[in-house]
Amino acid sequence: MRRSLSRNVPAEVANNSLDLGVVSYKPGDRSLQSLVIYNDAVAFIVYPEHPFAARKQISIRELGNETVIAHNIASPYRQIVLDAFQKHQVPLNMDIEMPTVETIKKMVESKMGVAFVPRMCVQAELAAGQLVEIPVKELQVARKIRLVYPAHRELSHAATAFLDLVKGSEA
Repeated sequence: MRRSLSRNVPAEVANNSLDLGVVSYKPGDRSLQSLVIYNDAVAFIVYPEHPFAARKQISIRELGNETVIAHNIASPYRQIVLDAFQKHQVPLNMDIEMPTVETIKKMVESKMGVAFVPRMCVQAELAAGQLVEIPVKELQVARKIRLVYPAHRELSHAATAFLDLVKGSEA
């Protein structure tokens, strides 16, 4: 098992560097198949004392004055957020970019800004009350976590067993 940039994973599976990969988008490579293994969403998070924390929902138009802490790696979900701000003509103050979701969470907890992150990455902090998720009316974004594997190449015994296990658990 190894960590890699999500955008590189399909190519690594296709060129036999990896047996299997996990990504949050559907790869366009026809030599690969993918299987949804987890349904997630993009969550807008704030610290508990933030003025939005008590709200049931907000509009993207209310975010123009907020400091948005972002992940510094391009992704389809980052682009969806950027496009939504542009579409609604809302300024995006993305002055802070960090290399990990863990750092982003800590900065939001420290009241340095707000963020859009994968919900699966903040479940513990939401449950503990360290962070608060507020739905943004114009940004309800589902994320499907996919297992990527070769469509026509024979897999190792371990990869085949794992794939069979995952396929069996989805039934």
